[in-house]
Amino acid sequence: MAEDTDDSSKTEDPTAKRQSEARDKGQVGKSREIDHWIMLFAATLAIVIFGPNMASELRRILIFYLELPHAIAVDRNALPLILLGLSLEMGRVLAPIAGLLIIAAIGSGIVQHGLLFSPSMLQPKFSKISPMAGFKRIFSTRGLVEFAKGALKLAVIGTFAYWLLRDDFDRLEKFIMIDHTQTLQLTLGLSLKLLIGVLSILAIIAILDFSFQKYQTWRDMRMTREEVREEYKQAEGDPIVKGRLRQLRLERARRRMMAEVPKSDVVITNPTHFAVALKYDQSTMAAPKLVAKGADLVAHRIRDLAAEHNVPIVENPPVARALYAAVDLDREVPPEHYKAVAEIIGYVMKLKKGQVATPPKPRDETYAGEDPTAPN
Repeated sequence: MAEDTDDSSKTEDPTAKRQSEARDKGQVGKSREIDHWIMLFAATLAIVIFGPNMASELRRILIFYLELPHAIAVDRNALPLILLGLSLEMGRVLAPIAGLLIIAAIGSGIVQHGLLFSPSMLQPKFSKISPMAGFKRIFSTRGLVEFAKGALKLAVIGTFAYWLLRDDFDRLEKFIMIDHTQTLQLTLGLSLKLLIGVLSILAIIAILDFSFQKYQTWRDMRMTREEVREEYKQAEGDPIVKGRLRQLRLERARRRMMAEVPKSDVVITNPTHFAVALKYDQSTMAAPKLVAKGADLVAHRIRDLAAEHNVPIVENPPVARALYAAVDLDREVPPEHYKAVAEIIGYVMKLKKGQVATPPKPRDETYAGEDPTAPN
């Protein structure tokens, strides 16, 4: 019941991270029927390509033992040499087929899930040798399903093979009366007939099983909502921690900004809601630069710092609102505000030279980037 409850709570699709972790552990959708089909296809291909030559070579090797058995020395010294020579000859003949089967075995995995190397699958685990764990695997739902699939597959393939070769049963009885060359040729023909027929049936079974295994693997990787949330926290960071870090970054940026206020040339205010600090050096700057800005409490702090360090404060609500909305920190004033800012900078320069100057009056028109609904 616990397992059913756990499975029923896994309602979310597996994330990309979960799928990647499962792949690293070797948990991928893989069908044994695909392996069987590819190996059987490789065997069929080997018989088609190497069969005639292999039959001829086997005939050449075995004919001596069939026609002249009385001439073979079987004493203690000669018999090992005979067996060694026969093994080497048989190995040479069968080597191409063995090589093709090895390539097919490796290619089967690549076809199904690409190149995959999972060291964790090689690690020894007690569950793999535990009789109780093995008993549970054998009699689990998946084990019973695999047993039923295997029995059904054998029944289908066996029935089809019988139907395919039923007309050739009479010929099998005559094999003992025909020449061994003809026997090899007939065996090769019947083998190809049987293999091609079985391949066609097994292909359908392999496709269905591969689809089922892919679905089963995806189903096993499904996650609960809690697992999805925990993974999101690990990937993106805890929202509380992220919020605190963002707050710390804003505070550091604000301190750096406030440190620039005493170095500025003028602070333009709304006068109560907005404040912007400008710095201008004719020798190094093409236009005044906005070094600090703020609204409400921050604007109040900018005005206080400016007053403490004798930085001129000019009240001009349209310009203050426009620059606050349109210009980012450490950016130069855009051309559309040159005229208004130039009047303010000129007024400040006259004050620094001790000249009598009249503060520039705020214009009635709305500057680009200004919010006309902003408070005065």
